[in-house]
Amino acid sequence: MERLEITLCGIELRNPVLAASGTFGYGLEFASLIDLNRIGGFVTKGISAQPIAGNPPPRLWETAAGMMNSVGLQNVGVRAFVRDKLPQLRRFRTAVFANVFGYAQSDYAEVIRVLEDAEGVSGYELNVSCPNTHAGGIFFSSEPDQLSELVRSVRHLTRRPLIVKLSPNVSRIQPMAVAAAEAGADAISLVNTFIALAIDARARRPRLGAGFGGLSGPAIKPIALRMVYEAVQAVRVPVIGLGGIRTGEDAAEFLIAGASAVQVGTMNFADPRAPLRIARELDKFLVSERVASVRDLVGSLQMNEANRKHAPGAESDRPVLPSRRS
Repeated sequence: MERLEITLCGIELRNPVLAASGTFGYGLEFASLIDLNRIGGFVTKGISAQPIAGNPPPRLWETAAGMMNSVGLQNVGVRAFVRDKLPQLRRFRTAVFANVFGYAQSDYAEVIRVLEDAEGVSGYELNVSCPNTHAGGIFFSSEPDQLSELVRSVRHLTRRPLIVKLSPNVSRIQPMAVAAAEAGADAISLVNTFIALAIDARARRPRLGAGFGGLSGPAIKPIALRMVYEAVQAVRVPVIGLGGIRTGEDAAEFLIAGASAVQVGTMNFADPRAPLRIARELDKFLVSERVASVRDLVGSLQMNEANRKHAPGAESDRPVLPSRRS
């Protein structure tokens, strides 16, 4: 499928469809279900400096048009990942991006330093949807200054590509995208999950053990598309789109909105072979639309002046307040 070949952050990928963090384990769990060498790549589950046990069950809840999760970033810790997981991953010819998270800049730095001494990682994806415990619990993903400081602090630690995964739980995505790009991010991925709550009406209790959880799946796709488009307009680095992608045409929509690649998340729970199937469907879409290369699809959305006038934040989109004159 030569039509699908792309280069992302200097890394050559067979296709622009990657498996998203938190939905594909460490990749090894899916090796018997899908040929990892044929997917564009994948992002590992979040890796922290120390092992984390995660949240109490139940951790997943199926919604009317998606899924909520509150796994709690359970993982084995970076040293066990390097010792036990990475040697096995080196057998595969696919791009492996390590998702990195922490609760202080030093946490991120420690994980990056350990991974830098290991072979087999193509790049990093920073999960910034965590509270900065050294700054009173302010989320890295909601304050441009906090985000910028974090990205700058780890940028100088590595020459590998650095992707920053943004949260949609902000009033405007553009300032966050600009902060990440100007601080040295090689690419941006969005969106992460939306904070949500599911309730058992009869028990009068939350459906998830931790109470709140992250909403993903088809329900968030239109919002994710809007945010991807906004981020693309704001920065010059590549944007990786995700949020509710189920089919090749869904992937095409994100590419048309300006994404250079996409990630498949929730769909992996229902169909472990989803990334490969979606890549095949995307190739068929290119053929049907007579598009020679997937690169020609990127950013091809046609917005007229009327569309732009009603974009979020545009003057014409703001409500007209009543006059205070009597």
